[in-house]
Amino acid sequence: MAWVSGFRALTPALPVDGTRAAVEIEVYTLLQADQMASNSKPAFAPRDRTWHPKGLTPAYNSSVLRSPKRALLQMPTSLSETSGPVFGHNIFGEHDADMLANAVVDGDPIGERIVVSGRVLDEYARPQAGVLIEVWQANAGGRYRHVRDGYLAPLDENFSGYGRCISDDQGNYSFRTIRPGPYPFPNNGPAWRPAHIHLSLFGASFAQRLITQFYFEGDPLIRHCAIVNAVSDPAAVERLVARLDLDNAVPFDALAYRFDIVLRGREETPLDAEHD
Repeated sequence: MAWVSGFRALTPALPVDGTRAAVEIEVYTLLQADQMASNSKPAFAPRDRTWHPKGLTPAYNSSVLRSPKRALLQMPTSLSETSGPVFGHNIFGEHDADMLANAVVDGDPIGERIVVSGRVLDEYARPQAGVLIEVWQANAGGRYRHVRDGYLAPLDENFSGYGRCISDDQGNYSFRTIRPGPYPFPNNGPAWRPAHIHLSLFGASFAQRLITQFYFEGDPLIRHCAIVNAVSDPAAVERLVARLDLDNAVPFDALAYRFDIVLRGREETPLDAEHD
């Protein structure tokens, strides 16, 4: 198997119904291409900038100072950056994928209990196994457990907001958590971020990393968010939204949401601007 990166297939790709994803920083995505010769060298391709938002989006105030002012450079990668490590289930703790349990001190976390699941796929809907997925989010009050988060909502001592899981042979992943709350942020005056969860996906090496965040179906704040609105194509915005998945809800326990991630092709993961 060879790993390559890129965002638009050169041949027609099969659409994957229900795929919703969007990435928030400049990275290169990955495709495990079994049709390529095993001795093929990893290749990097820039993202399709007609599909993704521009680095400078003045309505998103932070982009004014943080966006690139000069043409981007493609840097060559070394063997050590593209050849490892290999992630496996042996790196996980008992509750890494259960954010309802991995930071408990004296009781359950406060908030709406949910299960998030989906599949990691390539552009031909082939499952991508062994993808390490790291998760981080705010708590039910909209506050991160981070020294720089000064929002007045209280911290939850039984909830860290961090977890991780790994995709199985069919590309499936799943984790339990609390639905995060929205929170305010300064953006040309007061603004609000809709509830969202961040995901980081690793391919065959640390240099192959994809970072994304998703929102929740039906949240009215989505259309008011300057960061979301930096994605100009409504179809791409739809790929930011996790869908209610009652078939996988846990009776009398937790609702479920589905968020599939496609690494490239017609249903590829849209990327956000370089500076985030």
